[in-house]
Amino acid sequence: MNDLAPFFERLDKSFEDDSFVKITLSKPAYKSDGLHNIYIRLVTIKGERVFSLTYHYQTNDQVKNHTLEETKAILTELLNQKFKVGILFTLKEDFTIQFSKKGKVTTRETYASFKNKPPEDHDQPKKKRAELGKYLNLLGITDAAGNVIPKMADKFKQINKYLEIIENLMKNADLSKTINIVDMGSGKGYLTFALYDYLTNQRKREVTVVGIEQRQELVDFCNETAKACNFDGLKFENKAIEAVKLKKIDILIALHACDTATDDALGKAIEAKANLIITAPCCHKQIRQQLKGEMPANPILKFGIFKERQYEMVTDTIRALILEKNQYQAKVFEFISNEHTRKNVMLVGQKSNKKPDTKSIEEKIEAIKKEYNIEYHYLEKILDV
Repeated sequence: MNDLAPFFERLDKSFEDDSFVKITLSKPAYKSDGLHNIYIRLVTIKGERVFSLTYHYQTNDQVKNHTLEETKAILTELLNQKFKVGILFTLKEDFTIQFSKKGKVTTRETYASFKNKPPEDHDQPKKKRAELGKYLNLLGITDAAGNVIPKMADKFKQINKYLEIIENLMKNADLSKTINIVDMGSGKGYLTFALYDYLTNQRKREVTVVGIEQRQELVDFCNETAKACNFDGLKFENKAIEAVKLKKIDILIALHACDTATDDALGKAIEAKANLIITAPCCHKQIRQQLKGEMPANPILKFGIFKERQYEMVTDTIRALILEKNQYQAKVFEFISNEHTRKNVMLVGQKSNKKPDTKSIEEKIEAIKKEYNIEYHYLEKILDV
């Protein structure tokens, strides 16, 4: 392709005089295949220098290594056909080639962006915590070939982020040799299966996981799926959260348990002295319903949308303070929301050895309730605190 001749001339030269830094291909012509961009760098494998091409797809990265001539042949196919912009970075200059929608080519040289070459050691792409295993296919996240189904890409991303969070939280938790986990409101079990698979097959931990779900059809589906995957330590039970009786557990999880179901789960976890409590509160109604028809003094609460958000924060702040009162270190941070809700706050409690200043915490809770004319918080009521 004659249009690429100037690009290839500079590529050859940069390879010969050792000034090559990298190539990036961007602005995909078609977004349907999920390929966002490609980065090309030099690596040394078994003493041979080759070009490492990292294909960044929507759901994963793929790395392929090629010689200079093979790389040029691939670039000939990709530039203009699949990507409209290619940039060659060298220690001497940056050279950009760009194609318009009609195929018209323009090039430009600019000052070098890099003063030093990156190392040429060969590393592997970042591994996803959720392996592309059988359970992902049975749950409808991957196809028969093990590829993530495009419409489930966000769910797959959520699973991996969730496992990353769990991994970090478990580092400082005092857990038993066999980790006992209860997942309240497990639904179809996407995250429940992922956590079990990750802990048993990747981390090689002894684990028992129980998913609690009220919809019998989902309980049956999840138990059948667990059996098909030979997940012997994973089971699902048809129960309401408030009806669950817990003995000592290590981790309690309640993601998007609606309204006071989050409080029921928190109450069960506190009573069972769980070492780690992980919740993503949802549908905060209990406090808002108490104040229906009252004219708030705070002007912020005049507007419905602000009022809703404010009472969500108030509800979860009191929850966090109650956790602290019960000797937990509370954390609140952002999580990736799922397709059912825009809620994306995660409230975590980790059992602490430090004795809490209960009087001070109680004063804070009472001050919040007084400021917002709140009679009671449901979690207080069920704990009788």
